[in-house]
Amino acid sequence: MFIIKAIIFGIVEGITEWLPISSTGHLILLNEIMKLDVSDEFYSMFQVVIQLGAILAVVLLFWKKIFPFYKEKENIKINKNIVSLWGKIIVACVPAAIVGILFDEVFEKLFYNPVCVSLALIIFGVLFIVIENKNKKSKINSLEEITYNTALLIGIFQLIAAVFPGTSRSGATILGALMIGVSRTVAAEFTFFLAIPVMFGASLLKLFKFSFNFTGAELAILLTGMIVAFIVSMFVIRFLMNYIKRHDFKIFGYYRIILGVIVLLYFMV
Repeated sequence: MFIIKAIIFGIVEGITEWLPISSTGHLILLNEIMKLDVSDEFYSMFQVVIQLGAILAVVLLFWKKIFPFYKEKENIKINKNIVSLWGKIIVACVPAAIVGILFDEVFEKLFYNPVCVSLALIIFGVLFIVIENKNKKSKINSLEEITYNTALLIGIFQLIAAVFPGTSRSGATILGALMIGVSRTVAAEFTFFLAIPVMFGASLLKLFKFSFNFTGAELAILLTGMIVAFIVSMFVIRFLMNYIKRHDFKIFGYYRIILGVIVLLYFMV
């Protein structure tokens, strides 16, 4: 049964990590409906490290856009635009990295609860609808047009997600990017790339705190969840990139509001 549960958790993670609807909110609700039956320490680590599987899907799908080295005849050359992109990604990661390292456990104790997650789902759902209604024309339509100042502003929005679970890391960064004039496609891509160092760093931090002290069952649960999250993410990322070429993000805003109300009522009752 624990493998079946790990598969379900992996499916939910793979879907919700990339859609701006909060993987944390869904995993909290899922764990209430279908307990994973593990220690609190392991689950705290699991819900973060499972995201590594989803991140590997981004690395595979966008390899040509994020790997700066290429071969030309017999020489290895460097794509300066990709190097510049990584510089902007690092700048955008700085706010969340500093706060995450210093205050991760504090914020988890303060805000990792159903009420805070529900409110974050609802508030950012409303913001998605409002911003999309006002989002008429984009000023930034390619990754190369993102400046270091723009990257830092997007990173500050990501900081909100680091502090308040339920905000959705992808949701916060996409919303912030839309507010400062980044197109939907570029906002989504930059959010995907931003997740690579952020989630690798967060996962390593959690693994070190857990001391890599796994039982056989715990290791099986973690690896199963990561592999399933990777496979599902491959499909979800492709779906999202195709979807936003023709549609806006308002549907996700409505979904967040409905889910937030359901989670809030569930725990109140």
